[in-house]
Amino acid sequence: MGYIEDLRKIIGKRPIILVGSVVILVNKKGEILLQERKYPKGYWGIPGGLMELGESTEETAKREVFEETNLINDQLNFINVYSGSEYFVTAQNGDEFYMVTIAYFTTDFHGELKVDPTESVSMQFFHPDQLPDQIVASHKVILNEYLDKR
Repeated sequence: MGYIEDLRKIIGKRPIILVGSVVILVNKKGEILLQERKYPKGYWGIPGGLMELGESTEETAKREVFEETNLINDQLNFINVYSGSEYFVTAQNGDEFYMVTIAYFTTDFHGELKVDPTESVSMQFFHPDQLPDQIVASHKVILNEYLDKR
């Protein structure tokens, strides 16, 4: 059982602050890897996830990318930190939380892309001008900032 599950046993569904990391993986063609998520169904997002006790945000980013994609990323480049009242979420199960997300990008990754079926329906590289319409709102903000700065 993970940290968040243990914490939820103690506090129930009350609002908490969660910290996570995401990584925009960009291939040699300049395409961005997105995952078609199981939840929310039909939406695409950036690979990443929640920090475990004792991890740095960089370690979280690398671990989550590997777990979700089977890809190893070596060099992370910082984009920004996203937090505040606009990042309040109520999960499908009723858990409430404020998300603090640290975003990175990388062009330095290797391995064979494999989908983790527990979290994703599929994975696909998209040209930046042809991103899907249904992108998780907070991830759309991150993608837009990345695309504006590149």
